[in-house]
Amino acid sequence: MAGSKRKKLKKILSPTSPPPPPEPTMNDEDLMEDLMAQLDSKDKTVQEESATVLNEMQLNQVADQIEKSKKQDSKSRHQARQARKAAALAEKLAPVDAAADARVQKEIEDEENAIQATCNDLGVAMFEINPDGHCLFSAVADQLSILGILPAISANYAVVRAAAADYIYTHPDDFLPFLPSIGGEDTLAATANTGLMGPAEFAHYCNTIKSTAAWGGEPEILALSRAYSVPIHVIQHGTPPIVVHNPLGGPNVGDLKAKNVVRISYHRRMYGLGEHYNSLRPKGGLASGIKAIFNP
Repeated sequence: MAGSKRKKLKKILSPTSPPPPPEPTMNDEDLMEDLMAQLDSKDKTVQEESATVLNEMQLNQVADQIEKSKKQDSKSRHQARQARKAAALAEKLAPVDAAADARVQKEIEDEENAIQATCNDLGVAMFEINPDGHCLFSAVADQLSILGILPAISANYAVVRAAAADYIYTHPDDFLPFLPSIGGEDTLAATANTGLMGPAEFAHYCNTIKSTAAWGGEPEILALSRAYSVPIHVIQHGTPPIVVHNPLGGPNVGDLKAKNVVRISYHRRMYGLGEHYNSLRPKGGLASGIKAIFNP
């Protein structure tokens, strides 16, 4: 290894003066190869230090940038593959923070216990929905089928996505105040001086909800409550434990134990892939506890 490169690597791996996270880049390929080589070291400390630096290089983002670039020759494809390989190895060998892991595990358990307690009080059981990006819409579809609002053949995420997107698109005044422009108020797509979506971006947003696996949230829940004229109660770990979306609007939350209500659970921690929704079926149903698979 050349002297200058050795000094650069030593500086990056120095435990006494940790460097700031570098910008995602593949310009210094030799340096990354050196870091990759350190992962094969028999010294666990060296492995962990190298893994930490590689994680800081945000290599999955680097690979995304390469794959999205116009230049798609064999070298760039190789760089993208190498970046993803390095990211996977670094994640596996990064030092374990036992205290942080314990905190996360406690948060998961607290959330699970809180949601389960509310479910027990309501007499419902969790019906697991696939974490595929469509979970909100699949969970609501399952509930609408149970309530007889949608026939079983139509109770799928594609139908429910279309209902949410169409309602939002035809009621822009109800939703635009809560939909900031993706790029902020300085972008051409934003409405002047407001930072909210302009007409083109709003139309694109609605089409994305309708036609892709984009994650749904509060605006879509409100839209579905109004589109199907049914209250939607979201059980969560937090205050309040039940968030009510009333199709009529206003502060009236109604009967939290009413029968003709869509009930879904919202999970921040229980699922490793991130935020997730499940359907909450009345206890004693034949499908309680069975994992759902919804196809359009």
